[in-house]
Amino acid sequence: MVELRYSSGKIISPKVHAVGVLALGSHLENHGAALPIDTDAKIASHLALQAALKTGAKYLGILYTATEYDYVKHGRHVTIEALVDNNLKLTLQNAKKNLKLEKIVLVNAHGGNDPVKNYLKQLEKELKLEIVFNNKIVEIEGAHAGTGELSIGAILGIVDADRLDEHCHFEEYPEVGMVGLKEAREASEGINREAQEMEITGACVDLEQGEYLLEIAIEDIIGDIIKLLE
Repeated sequence: MVELRYSSGKIISPKVHAVGVLALGSHLENHGAALPIDTDAKIASHLALQAALKTGAKYLGILYTATEYDYVKHGRHVTIEALVDNNLKLTLQNAKKNLKLEKIVLVNAHGGNDPVKNYLKQLEKELKLEIVFNNKIVEIEGAHAGTGELSIGAILGIVDADRLDEHCHFEEYPEVGMVGLKEAREASEGINREAQEMEITGACVDLEQGEYLLEIAIEDIIGDIIKLLE
């Protein structure tokens, strides 16, 4: 089989076909007036698909459930145990069996899924798979439903431009920047800091920022795929 070449010139082994890329997001979490309820799922799917297209890794779609921290009271989610045992493990088990996979990159775009990292060793042992958790977009996009996500959403075509003016009406959309989520702000210094900034600056669409964030995240996922093959 001919070796695959990534666009930057790095050579990726044909073994890339034994790598699967699975998106993790949230399908049921409000994102203000201008973004859809499944924003995280759409962003994660885009990132995972683009990384798979650029490398030849197998695109596995997206997990249909998500979890959330107890102190973040919005959206519909399942417990971390239900996510891992009833959904993620079965999905990876089927993917390994049917697609002859050896390695997995989980592409996460929902901050509440972060605890999945604590279960990777358990999953690797039970499934005999090497698994990497890529959280780059969550780390760099900023406040929930803020300028980062709005800008990414505009690039992906999922922003309702007619509703941008009402997006930061925090009384109606308390999840934007988590400004109105009192328990979350009290529990997390980071969330409270982002909420304070959002109250001052609001949120807007910046197409250059959206493109930049997507590029950085995709490159990071590709980097994880390359590391798995080294």
